[in-house]
Amino acid sequence: MLQALFHGGTRSATQRSLPSLLSDFCMASSATTAHSCATADTQPAPSRRALCAVCIRPARTCICAAVRPVHLERTQVLVLMHPEEAGHAKGTGRLLHLCLADSRLMVGDAFAQDALASALFGPWCSRDERTPPRTALLYPQTPERPADLIDVAAPASSAAPNRLRLVVLDATWRKSRQMLSAHPALQALPRLPLTQVPTSRYAIRKAHAAHQLSTLEATACALSLIEPNGAPVKALHESMDAFVALQRPFWPHAASPRPTET
Repeated sequence: MLQALFHGGTRSATQRSLPSLLSDFCMASSATTAHSCATADTQPAPSRRALCAVCIRPARTCICAAVRPVHLERTQVLVLMHPEEAGHAKGTGRLLHLCLADSRLMVGDAFAQDALASALFGPWCSRDERTPPRTALLYPQTPERPADLIDVAAPASSAAPNRLRLVVLDATWRKSRQMLSAHPALQALPRLPLTQVPTSRYAIRKAHAAHQLSTLEATACALSLIEPNGAPVKALHESMDAFVALQRPFWPHAASPRPTET
């Protein structure tokens, strides 16, 4: 660079003043630095860890081996996943979605009104056009927002078919309350609360109370009230146990495995 400066231009180095030479040198240095920065900024970002195309997890922690295919006769499941759960290593919402072939999964904490209404009440298949399912929210009754309770044991009728679209909020309790508060359409749904809750087998994630279940476990508990046979619930329990077994090496200090209930 110094050689180019001293031999460039219309005058020789001896004919130019020292301040002029220094000025040219500084300008050239600045231009070279700017070019170097621009080149660094446009370099491709370092490659991220390879993700499984199915469970969207890093290949090292893929959970596909824990999936147990489940066919539901009476129930459609809509999982509304909070964004913080989407990347959570211990989350079970996506595993639930992968197990339930006809389920739907939406990620967000503030859904567009039209999109949410379509997911809640719109037809998912031709069968829905003939006999639209009832829609209910899997959520406990709350004093600040009391809601109607749905009776899944009531005899079916044209006004109340025995098919149900169950909405599941995949979030922490605090985030689920925020999601409920942000969506009047969810507040207006009849609810299916869980009154008899089994002990959680979710050994790798801390719960604040013994009755608190993972998203997959809570859904399995609800399906035990809706579905006419116990095969789906058994399959989901097996999936949960397999998931915990896959995750346990990454959380060696987690609680001991809990006995499986059938």
